[in-house]
Amino acid sequence: MQHIILLGDSIFDNAAYIQQGEPDVIQQLRRKLSEGWKATLKAIDGSSTDHVEGQLEELPKDASFLIVSVGGNDALDHINIFNESAKSAAQVLQRLADIQEEFQRSYHSMLRTVLSYGLPTAICSIYYPRFLDPVIQRMAVVALSIFNDCIIREAFTFGLPLIDLRLICNEDKDYSNPIEPSVHGGEKINNAILQVVKEFDSRSPKARTVVYTNGNKLE
Repeated sequence: MQHIILLGDSIFDNAAYIQQGEPDVIQQLRRKLSEGWKATLKAIDGSSTDHVEGQLEELPKDASFLIVSVGGNDALDHINIFNESAKSAAQVLQRLADIQEEFQRSYHSMLRTVLSYGLPTAICSIYYPRFLDPVIQRMAVVALSIFNDCIIREAFTFGLPLIDLRLICNEDKDYSNPIEPSVHGGEKINNAILQVVKEFDSRSPKARTVVYTNGNKLE
């Protein structure tokens, strides 16, 4: 039996952003599970990397697989950078480097805490938003690259499966608003989660990263 635990932010805790009566991510996942399997939502809307440790408190004793999707709110905390003035491109790059180093430390610390529980774990990249303004959208995609670089690096460092939400949520209908997943997006996210859990080989003598995309995987 598998007991899947979802950790992180509103990518998983999206009930507030879909229409009343529609299934949120955890409901969708539970409907897809085989008999005897379970899923628990520990993710909390608005959480950043610093909040995941608290989500691990009172972890179910039969937890068997952890899925972490966090980092988008860390990025949002720095959204004012779009309005900051700079005297040179070098100054902009220095500012971005500072933000990336801060996130790298925070994400690495969070992930080491998650892995200390000794359970199979997969992590997710941060998907691209869907802003209507093409200029803001373009800047957001570039800015997110410094956060995703950290997440991808950690996946390969620890040999963890990586669910690449950038390639999974790749349609406008995957979003209920510019930054939250819709029911359609939740369906695709859960398909990737189940693929990861079902294909994970705990007998493998060497940890390795497999990247899961929209129905595919890259090894």
